[in-house]
Amino acid sequence: MHMLYDSDSFVVVHMQPDADLSGTEKSAEVKKSTVPQLPRHGFEIVDKRSGKEVYLDGSWAEMFQLQILEWQRNTPTQEEVEDTLDGYVGLAQNPVLVH
Repeated sequence: MHMLYDSDSFVVVHMQPDADLSGTEKSAEVKKSTVPQLPRHGFEIVDKRSGKEVYLDGSWAEMFQLQILEWQRNTPTQEEVEDTLDGYVGLAQNPVLVH
């Protein structure tokens, strides 16, 4: 889990379920048995204003990853980032209970 963005309005976290396996000194058989068969990653976007979150995976995560790569190439202002994240607020249905 890597925090990518944190402001007064939003938090964005990149979830990588297999990230903890890299760099460990486990045997190849143990690694093979613990590596997820379908490794997936996703992004959690928390709207602090409403107290709701959305988890993006699959094609949504891929589209969001492209947005992040674009931000890395052309550094946006905080307002531009917040405007983009605000577009995902409509998908946020889950209340944040513990964070």
